[in-house]
Amino acid sequence: MSVRRVVPVIRSGAVEESREFYGLLGLEEVMNHGWIVTLASPSRPEAQVSLMSEDRTAPVTPDMSVEVDDVDAAYAVLRERGAEIVHPLSDEEWGVRRFFVRDPDGRVVNVLGHR
Repeated sequence: MSVRRVVPVIRSGAVEESREFYGLLGLEEVMNHGWIVTLASPSRPEAQVSLMSEDRTAPVTPDMSVEVDDVDAAYAVLRERGAEIVHPLSDEEWGVRRFFVRDPDGRVVNVLGHR
């Protein structure tokens, strides 16, 4: 299993205003579902940040996303090690398979893979 990217998720009550603010730093919108917007650097597309008002399909808003090449393997390893799964492995309508896990400091990590 390998990591493809790591993206901080900023909970925002002002997603549009935050999108504009980070745009001033050169980030451009690459995804927008209304409740989550992802911005990326045009010259380094792996440099990203997501702005989220709430997670529409999970019980909590994650603090970060980690995209892996094998989300099922990541899920199996973390369950085997006794990690707290906050949101079960799910196939989402926007083309990702994901689950949420709590890290040792209490942060929620969205672990995902694209289908």
